[in-house]
Amino acid sequence: MQSNKTALLFIFVTVLVDVIGIGIIIPIIPDLIMELTGEGTAMAVIYGMWLTTAFAGMQFLFSPVLGEISDRYGRRPILLIALLGLSIDYLIHAWAPTITFLFMGRFLAGITGASFTVASAYIADISTNEEKAKNFGLIGAAFGLGFIIGPGIGGFFGEIDIRLPFYIAAGLTFANFVFGYFFVPESLTPENRRPINVMKMIPGVSLVSLRNYKGVLLLISAFFLANLAGQALPSTWSYYGIERYDWSPQEIGVSLMVVGLLVAIAQGFLVGIVVKRIGKKRTVITGFLLWTIGMFLFSQASEPWMLYAFLIPYAFGGVAGPTIQGVISNQVSEKEQGNLQGAITGLVSVTAILGQLIFSAVFYYFIRPEGKVYFPGAPYALAAILLFVALLLAILAMKRMDLKEDVAVVEATHPD
Repeated sequence: MQSNKTALLFIFVTVLVDVIGIGIIIPIIPDLIMELTGEGTAMAVIYGMWLTTAFAGMQFLFSPVLGEISDRYGRRPILLIALLGLSIDYLIHAWAPTITFLFMGRFLAGITGASFTVASAYIADISTNEEKAKNFGLIGAAFGLGFIIGPGIGGFFGEIDIRLPFYIAAGLTFANFVFGYFFVPESLTPENRRPINVMKMIPGVSLVSLRNYKGVLLLISAFFLANLAGQALPSTWSYYGIERYDWSPQEIGVSLMVVGLLVAIAQGFLVGIVVKRIGKKRTVITGFLLWTIGMFLFSQASEPWMLYAFLIPYAFGGVAGPTIQGVISNQVSEKEQGNLQGAITGLVSVTAILGQLIFSAVFYYFIRPEGKVYFPGAPYALAAILLFVALLLAILAMKRMDLKEDVAVVEATHPD
């Protein structure tokens, strides 16, 4: 029991430092793009779209490969490769003389970017069915805390030098690599390892292999739509703040710190309590409703204080994410957890690609100088619709799984 707690702490710190590195650069990436291209906000969001697409595209192609390898050789080596690749990516950003170098860095980070995949598989390895929803919430809590610390550092140091935050991110991520090398133990026991199935390394094939698990693909579809809708925020948040409220990098950083605080509270502290009180099914439904309401309200925010107020229901809707992930994990064999998490990461990568293409384009369309309708909140209105559809899919999936609201833990079903 104590060793599991220590391992969870290692993974929490690993994800935390990783997210701090990501959070550091978000407030200043729009200004760096504009510096390298000489373009304004409207075109900068398009460059930002393609940069994220480059990263997500590589992650989509390689996450099933890394997930499959981790089911054979363990989580630890893949995690270390991911951290080393990300630290190099940040250095490339720091040195970049042209926008081309930013794309090179994003390709590298996408190829090696498996930290969240492996962290999720790691948690599945060491958690009981009863603990999975709560323990998956630790990743969300680390994500939230990282976005409290990271954007604050990025906003502050970005005011001093636009490239300085990238050096800080590289240093933190490399320090995390060293930490993982010396202190993070392996979680996958020898008896739960399996031979590599090359076919499952092909994107999409690993999902097909899950079709025999009752209701899993339908619930994964709801998870996919929820993540797609969630891409409205990282795709446009910084640009939205600049366009609508004339925010500086520091103000963007502060707003992301608030987002991180609320997410950390919801996923780090509320998930376990809410699931225990109302059960998994009601937790998922409540979370999706709060997500939908919060996202729609974002589209209507005419003042910065309104945006902050609407973050509360949206962030607290985050109790649904770890709960869904725990339910899905419980349905799948222990020997398939890396494959499952690789498939989920691949799907999330697809949502990052589609999200950038959809929400950035919608945002650009409704703020372009020659446009007839000015509605910078349009991406969030569209995302609210997607979240409502995801809610309906999740309800249907849980009916097929026969989840009981009065039972906090759902036993894994056997393949049909």
